[in-house]
Amino acid sequence: MKPPSIGLCTVLALLLISFQRPIQAQTTRAQTTADAEVTLTGTVQSVLVKGAPGMIVGSHLLLATPNGTVDASLGRFALQGEGAVSVAAGQQIEATGVMKRIKDKAVFLVRSVKVGGDVFTIRNKHGFPVSPQARKRANQKTGGNEESL
Repeated sequence: MKPPSIGLCTVLALLLISFQRPIQAQTTRAQTTADAEVTLTGTVQSVLVKGAPGMIVGSHLLLATPNGTVDASLGRFALQGEGAVSVAAGQQIEATGVMKRIKDKAVFLVRSVKVGGDVFTIRNKHGFPVSPQARKRANQKTGGNEESL
């Protein structure tokens, strides 16, 4: 026979657990949805291989658009490995992604970028960065630069 205090402690513990709010991870990944995505056309002002202080981690493009300069985040992998984005200051590009407010700054989280005739996938449809290894596998499957991750 169980002592009554064990049963009471169990009930109290279950009540405490049931009233707690779920814990949500704090991340800066893009949570992209097709209806929130936009395509920006602009001229690359500069390519930052590494973000400046105050920017989120990864490489960035500073784009001159008709509405002003936009910080376009490419993430950690876009400029690395096989199938990396090849872009330079002065080039005209199209970037598709979502505008987010991160660390009190507007950042355009790029999902794909079109440079010339080539399309590069930076993040998959769920907003996760595409690694050089994933790009390589996708290129082997599709035989081209455009991935469907």
